Amino acid sequence: MYLTPNELIKNILNEGRNRLYEHEAFKLLELSGFPVPRTGLAKDVGEAVSIAEAVGYPVVLKIVSPQVLHKSDVGGVILNINSSKEVEEGFNKIINNVKKHVPNAEIYGILVQEMVPQGLETIVGSTKDPVFGHIMVFGLGGIFVEVLRDVSFRIAPLEFEEALEMVDEIKSNRILAGFRGSPPRDKKALAEIIVKLSKLVTENPEISEVDLNPVIVFEEGKGAKIADARFIISK
Repeated sequence: MYLTPNELIKNILNEGRNRLYEHEAFKLLELSGFPVPRTGLAKDVGEAVSIAEAVGYPVVLKIVSPQVLHKSDVGGVILNINSSKEVEEGFNKIINNVKKHVPNAEIYGILVQEMVPQGLETIVGSTKDPVFGHIMVFGLGGIFVEVLRDVSFRIAPLEFEEALEMVDEIKSNRILAGFRGSPPRDKKALAEIIVKLSKLVTENPEISEVDLNPVIVFEEGKGAKIADARFIISK
């Protein structure tokens, strides 16, 4: 059992890996105080059902395999599962899908995760620059990042007010403020996540890249939650 983020990172580097499996990424975030969904890694169907019952329905099932980076492309993700029977069926379906599409895949297990409620999708990330060190990134999800490149940047470490400025300065910030009937979003919760990530990468220089995508932000005052996470580390 890991007690600190640094212990977890050092152990993975000692194994000769530079990428965290998804359950390890969520454990790292949990140890650092981020708002994450309840999560467990299942090695078999029975364990998947037990975890789902403990987490509470609905849940999401996701393949955990170093050879499967884009899970949806190979049928490695099933959303909105609401019963033990659906867990059993979903578990077997994912395993069969992955074996069919990626025959050489090493299957580490199936991630069973609390289904994050709907909200506005945002992205929080960090990349390590050889000159400036860790650079923080924030933007809205979907088309805003992929097509419009609507993101803001800062150099870590950050204070809360700086993080709040990052949230406010993207071109599409009106959507966060509430637009055409949609409610204002919890910008303070986003700023807190940016600050926490800034602290995490500063205190653990082995982290070279982080992608928290999506971070689901709810109505103002109701927080945010990280639905997916990717970490790359190096010695």
